[in-house]
Amino acid sequence: MRVRARVSRAVHAYGAVDFFNTLAGPFGKLSEALLPEHRERLYPPTVTLSMFLSQALNADHSCQRVVNEWAVVRAAQGIPPQSVRTGGYCRARHRLPVNMISTLARATGEHLCRQAAMPWRWQGRRVKLIDGTGISMPDTRLNQSCYPQPSSQAAGVGFPLARLMAVICLSTGALPEAAIGPFAGKGHGEHGLLRSLLGAFKASDVVLGDALFCSYWLMASLQGAGVDAVFPQIAGRRTDFRRGQSLGKRDHVVTWKKPRQAPAWMSTAAYAACPPTLTMREVRRGGRILVTTMLDAQPVSPRTLGELYAMRWQVELDLRAIKTTLGMEVLRCQTPEMVEKELWTWLLAYNLIRVLMAEAAARSSMHPRDISFKHTVQMTLIWVSQRRPRRRQTDIGTLCGMIVQCKVGKRPDRLEPRAGKRRPKSFPWLKVPRPVAQAQARKSGYRSDLK
Repeated sequence: MRVRARVSRAVHAYGAVDFFNTLAGPFGKLSEALLPEHRERLYPPTVTLSMFLSQALNADHSCQRVVNEWAVVRAAQGIPPQSVRTGGYCRARHRLPVNMISTLARATGEHLCRQAAMPWRWQGRRVKLIDGTGISMPDTRLNQSCYPQPSSQAAGVGFPLARLMAVICLSTGALPEAAIGPFAGKGHGEHGLLRSLLGAFKASDVVLGDALFCSYWLMASLQGAGVDAVFPQIAGRRTDFRRGQSLGKRDHVVTWKKPRQAPAWMSTAAYAACPPTLTMREVRRGGRILVTTMLDAQPVSPRTLGELYAMRWQVELDLRAIKTTLGMEVLRCQTPEMVEKELWTWLLAYNLIRVLMAEAAARSSMHPRDISFKHTVQMTLIWVSQRRPRRRQTDIGTLCGMIVQCKVGKRPDRLEPRAGKRRPKSFPWLKVPRPVAQAQARKSGYRSDLK
């Protein structure tokens, strides 16, 4: 019993468990229901998930670092030393159910999005941003079979590439829903993944995205669910402000007719169920034509619409926070199953940080978008590393007070070239499989052109 008590104290002294305990508030029963059946092990599911979250939030994402940390915590509590080999922890990660991690990530994001304070919302409505991005992973046979490398890369040279489609709350930055699939192939584009996420949009929501999503079929689906949308006009559709019902200068309501042919992914029954026409509003603002289903120009003026579309850039910043700040741009697992677990663990860690940012903003009467994401990650990691037993509940207010001190600068209409100034090292690109290049180096030495 005394050994079990020391183990319990070690678990609570381990900082990453604080992130799992964050879920024990609104999602305590859900967390318990999702736990798999398990024995008393060195790495029970809660500790394993907490260590997985620690990997996502730390700059050093290695399994060795997190196992070393857990071993040191146990040793500091007077528990006999454990092996610092990573095999046991990796097997424990493999036992974690994907459904457990993904459900917790979705529930955290949806709860935060739903509970966003009214002053944080746009005209009292929830705005959800949509966008897709690519994610690389290790070049293994199993990963290649599920997420093939781009066809432009030679065999044995490229890396498996997945596509992530994300739905992000504009008010809080939370990610309530996401989907992953191969980067290329029929039905695996951003539209295909988004169709699997339409359940994330509720009546009275507003969807905000780029011109790629301005299609008749998506607009029809959103309108049928009572969801409004704002997208830029696609280049292939002509806009003539002399036609339709004029609402003002460069502002009119027009009727879109259903295309004569259904796309390849749509069934005949689904095509027949689509409405024959859509009533849309087109507005010229900021050098582009915005298309929306919000037809009333009184509450939603062209200026208001332009200001709303300018907020679309937040989704680019949020994806950068996930991929660059948290380091999810290149995943590290060797199999598709573990890649999916790793992805959802990163998204769960991201949502937990957004929970802290929302808590800090609510305590200081600020907007969550005014708080630095990277600063919050840094403060949280330092805070949990200094965790002491029986910390007073009021200490969370101290952490929130330090989080809100670093605010995001206001840089409207910022424009930067998409180019890097620092030159890369002058090594040639690897254009043949690595074993071939190694054989060439053994035979003829290093060459400047491995072709």
